[in-house]
Amino acid sequence: MQQLRAWADELGLSQIGIAGVDLAAAEPGLRAWLDAGFHGSMAYMARHGLKRARPAELVPGTVSVIGARLAYLPAQADGDWRAHEWQRLARPADAAVSVYARGRDYHKVLRARLQRLADRIAEAVGPFGHRVFCDSAPVLEVELAARAGLGWRGKHTLALARDAGSMFFLGEIFVDLDLPPTPPLQPHCGSCTACLDACPTQAIVAPYRVDARRCISYLTIEHDGPIPLELRPLLGNRIYGCDDCQLACPWNKYAQRSALPDFEVRDAFAAPTLLQLWDWDEAQFLQRTEGSAIRRIGHARWQRNLAVALGNALRAGIDDAARAAIAAALQARLGRADALLAEHIGWALQPLKGPPAAAPAAAPATPAA
Repeated sequence: MQQLRAWADELGLSQIGIAGVDLAAAEPGLRAWLDAGFHGSMAYMARHGLKRARPAELVPGTVSVIGARLAYLPAQADGDWRAHEWQRLARPADAAVSVYARGRDYHKVLRARLQRLADRIAEAVGPFGHRVFCDSAPVLEVELAARAGLGWRGKHTLALARDAGSMFFLGEIFVDLDLPPTPPLQPHCGSCTACLDACPTQAIVAPYRVDARRCISYLTIEHDGPIPLELRPLLGNRIYGCDDCQLACPWNKYAQRSALPDFEVRDAFAAPTLLQLWDWDEAQFLQRTEGSAIRRIGHARWQRNLAVALGNALRAGIDDAARAAIAAALQARLGRADALLAEHIGWALQPLKGPPAAAPAAAPATPAA
């Protein structure tokens, strides 16, 4: 293990640990979450089913899992970074993009380092069976991280560590080597409910349980249809993901800065306004999100999210000049928008045409799996 940690350090990984593959205790919770429809339109969650809790079925021959943490808070983030993020959310005309997505796509960064770690192991022990994952397959990443001593499951369902908060990515190497497991960490959430209280849409329906259908990260990234009317005002100026539960978590005062230049904030996402991003055509979107996790949602979904945020800015009491500029920008796009975007633009412009339509009282319907 000491040698593994030395190699991990050389590769820029923040922490590693070893977990076994018996995740049977996690299966009832996974089944209940799926049965409740909390996965929303992410049909692959139901399609893979309990295979997520059975590493040896996903990759036959797997005996151990090497888990890794990789800190992503940009090196330039100061001690008041959480306060700065709250301030950004309080400025309706500014655009809020999740911290993790302002640099390079983490899938590529972490997966490459894990593969290099696997190569180091092979050099030492000879060829061995393995497969590298980073948010790319039916893997219970937080469960494995908790069993590998990388953190504990917080009430927001993210992995938490006393020395790192939750501002890190997780990745795994499934191996056919019998490695001694790392002792798990004791949980330290106690009676704190800061993450539940901070969630704008009350998506954390109970400690350790998230209804993805209400989660802003799901709505702005995974969901490709219309955003439910009753949830649109709650998105505020969040156009890609949501960090509120992490900003509220006391442990994130210990969040580690990344030493990797990959996670430095790109100029386009340092302090963008909604109108600046709304002005991007598809070619500009693709160019400015090249190598970024944002690109995968596509320009159409990007514009849908921005239309909602611009509508929320119009409802937020901004000054007359900003209001006029936003209304003009929305109106100019309306004539060449597809049906989905046109509906969201129409909703955004409602404050200028009278009171918004009454929102349904019920929670979003569960999409078919």
